[in-house]
Amino acid sequence: MMTRIYAALEQALAVAQERHGAWTVDLQLVGNQPECIAIDALRPQQVYCGTFDQGLWRSSNAGASWESVGAGIAHPRVMSVAVSVHERADGYGTVYAGTEPTALYISRDRGESWRDLATLRDLPSAPKWSFPPRPWTSHVRWITLDPLTPGRIFAAVEAGALVRSLDGGEHWEDRRPDGPYDTHTLRMHRLAPDRLYSAAGDGFMRPGNGFVQSNNGGESWSRPDDGLSLHYLWSAAVDPADPDTLVISAAPGPNQAHNPANAQSAIFRRSGTEPFQLVSEGLPAQHGTLASVLASNEAEPGVFYAANNHGIFRSPNAGVAWEELPIPWPPGTHLGHINSLVVVPG
Repeated sequence: MMTRIYAALEQALAVAQERHGAWTVDLQLVGNQPECIAIDALRPQQVYCGTFDQGLWRSSNAGASWESVGAGIAHPRVMSVAVSVHERADGYGTVYAGTEPTALYISRDRGESWRDLATLRDLPSAPKWSFPPRPWTSHVRWITLDPLTPGRIFAAVEAGALVRSLDGGEHWEDRRPDGPYDTHTLRMHRLAPDRLYSAAGDGFMRPGNGFVQSNNGGESWSRPDDGLSLHYLWSAAVDPADPDTLVISAAPGPNQAHNPANAQSAIFRRSGTEPFQLVSEGLPAQHGTLASVLASNEAEPGVFYAANNHGIFRSPNAGVAWEELPIPWPPGTHLGHINSLVVVPG
């Protein structure tokens, strides 16, 4: 089986492929500051990439070439993108794109045209949404489409709210009072209906509460965060074969997560009802490491991937131990802060 990895580096989209143990890598969209990546699960050659100032891009050949498809999106900063497995048109999935300033757009024709789901901005909490580094604005940091329930969408606004729609984004419910305020990554699992895993920056609310979980589709939230010694959480991934096994990346705060001068982060693992445990075997030291982006894919049960400023790492044993992938990065490649990571079977 061939593995293909898409990693949004600071200044390029890396498309790495492994065949028979040998890796190759190609840098695409150089200079476009990729932010987010999404694959059409039923057509894995169809890939979408949002960029910080150059809109949304589409590839129909697994990342070999790209074309701009963001003309109908009012803002050039596309911070999140997702493709539905339920909503299909001509065999392709409906695409959702989130922007800065906060807006969510939908396309039913592979990005050729877009419609603004404007009711998102009518929520009562909207006037208070604010992204601390650019406090005059906010953005849709993450979009999660329920893998089992058509039309159920979760949008994480950074910062201010995790909100829910039950009808494909036409109408929205505001954040729950006990819900996460600053979700960075939100996962769901096909084997655990209604369960949500939020990796959030809400550590300032009380120590250790950046991991937030819901078992009823976001109606209410709990904080099963025993064992987490770092409280600013960035990314999370769940074992495709076991919804009770997950890994999460964490830092003491946003400065250590994202600033190379003060970088410090770690990865924690939880299985079953046990507390989170720090994992380090095969990973770079905490000091000097920016917050990792984590991923898994349905074709590899028990396997996790992590990408950070040191490289891309793989765990074959559900996050217990890791090894760096021997990807031959071109000379001068600057990994920096990885914005997004997607792994698919080739």
